[in-house]
Amino acid sequence: MIGTLPAFHAAFLDKARGTLSTDPRIQSLLAGGSLIHGGMDEFSDLDFVVVVEDDSYPEVLASRMDIARRLGSLLSAFTGEHVGEPRLLICLYGPELLHIDLKFVTMSDLDQLVERPIILWSRDEGAVEERLDQAEISWPNRDPDWFEARAWIWLHYGAARALREELFEAISMLAFFRDQVLGPMLHRRAGRPQRGVRRVEAYGLDDTGQLAATVARHDFGSVKASLVAAIDLYLTLRADEPPRSEVEGMPQALFEFLGHEADNAARL
Repeated sequence: MIGTLPAFHAAFLDKARGTLSTDPRIQSLLAGGSLIHGGMDEFSDLDFVVVVEDDSYPEVLASRMDIARRLGSLLSAFTGEHVGEPRLLICLYGPELLHIDLKFVTMSDLDQLVERPIILWSRDEGAVEERLDQAEISWPNRDPDWFEARAWIWLHYGAARALREELFEAISMLAFFRDQVLGPMLHRRAGRPQRGVRRVEAYGLDDTGQLAATVARHDFGSVKASLVAAIDLYLTLRADEPPRSEVEGMPQALFEFLGHEADNAARL
């Protein structure tokens, strides 16, 4: 059941449902994202899953830009190879700006999902519901060993760039580290799917301000302090679910590399 949507989102959804239902190649229109997680507001995207008949899939994939244009005033669009999802078409509509994701799949693609979508329209709703009931649905959460194997390499990279005075690169690595490690681990602590830094503020996951302390200005002292804060927060979150083995010599070696004296015994 869809709750109350912002007017522009609701109008776009209705048009998409009406337009796509006239295309005999398209079997169903599903939706995920904020429509199922909650928190939909005027700044939200719409995440659509377009289920295509098997025989028509190559044709539809080749013409997906034309399909996107039929849904509204398309300003720009590109495919999602950068997130490992070439089936995805990422769209911006306007002049009232709205971000729309269109992922084109077949029925067999519904066997393994990261979330259970809702059905907006279908030629055979019962068949889709049955498929979703039987699907393997799991969010791609990372385990403690995944974090530990990567954390110190990424932190060292950021430290090395900072010491070389490539501050923009170091700041970029800190943002990457928040998205790939600290944000997911904060979500893990809260018992939520590991969704990067999405809605960290809304869920109150950084009430202590430890994550905010990892945001640096373009200044070496600020970048160094943010790296130290990232190390400290990683160690705190790592203790929630420790890896099977910890990287030898860390964090001491990284503190020495940064020229930082670890004055907090808890870091050691």
